[in-house]
Amino acid sequence: MTRYTAVMVQRKWEIFPGRNRFCLNGRLMTGRDIGLVSFTGSLIVVCCCLFIAFDGVYLSHKLSIAVPIIGAILFLFTLTCLLRTTFTDPGIIPRATASEIAYLERMFIVDPTNGDGPTAYRPPPRVKEITVNGVPVKLKYCYSCKIFRPPRASHCSFCDNCVENFDHHCPWVGNCVGKRNYRYFFHFCLSVSVLCIYILGFSITNLVLIQTVIIFLTRRTVFNGIVSFLALWSVVGLSGFHSYLIYNGQTTNEQASFCIKGSWAARRGEATSNPYSHGSALENFLAVSCGPFPPSLIDVRGTVGPEDEEALALHKRATAMPYQVGL
Repeated sequence: MTRYTAVMVQRKWEIFPGRNRFCLNGRLMTGRDIGLVSFTGSLIVVCCCLFIAFDGVYLSHKLSIAVPIIGAILFLFTLTCLLRTTFTDPGIIPRATASEIAYLERMFIVDPTNGDGPTAYRPPPRVKEITVNGVPVKLKYCYSCKIFRPPRASHCSFCDNCVENFDHHCPWVGNCVGKRNYRYFFHFCLSVSVLCIYILGFSITNLVLIQTVIIFLTRRTVFNGIVSFLALWSVVGLSGFHSYLIYNGQTTNEQASFCIKGSWAARRGEATSNPYSHGSALENFLAVSCGPFPPSLIDVRGTVGPEDEEALALHKRATAMPYQVGL
């Protein structure tokens, strides 16, 4: 009689060192803080469903059937952008492998006594300087990930990951916003702004048409109008701010630093061209909205091998080293 032994396969997302949540066996990933994104999604769903089911139906008879149809299209597009922003890998950069960490340790372990005493650990250099489109740019060493971060990358303290083209960590979408999901985030900001204006405008129209005759409809209309009015100021301002950033070819992280991130010339106060701009405002907008979608750098659905477990152990050991304190 043949015996079969069940083999438990461990996926890489199960030992992923960052502070992330994974769904559907690693097919979807997001940040740890899901409270505010749940509130964001619920508020959009409730307001839109109330508008389409009550105000939209009423206005379809009074004005046009297009009112609820356009509202439903805006709602679905906004919700899709929110979900894609929340559950897309923002551009996480893999941590150093076990062999890369071992190489760094060999490079920076020094013996001041030439073998007659204990060895000492010398931290790797904090920065390297490279040139991007003729502009000197510094690469900062990440002591958590054991890598020199690429230009525009930064380490998120909430998710504990280095992210390409890091813009910011947004609790309202529950994820970092970076190279791979900035497009969805920007489209979400634009679509939710249009949605708020649409609902607010037709809520006012509805109130004028019904003239408070239908009390139960009036309450829902007033609720939708108030929520849309309050949300309108923040989301329109956010859309305008990110439009300004795209126009200038910057990220929120760079704009908050008042300079092109990592530019030595900017630190010296010299005039510096933006090495990351595509040349014009139109090209910058097209690159964000229509540019090629970059592949993910992390293989969270792969199976765990000995080298992955070794690298994880080395990273955990490295977090206790004294040179990291305060960095």
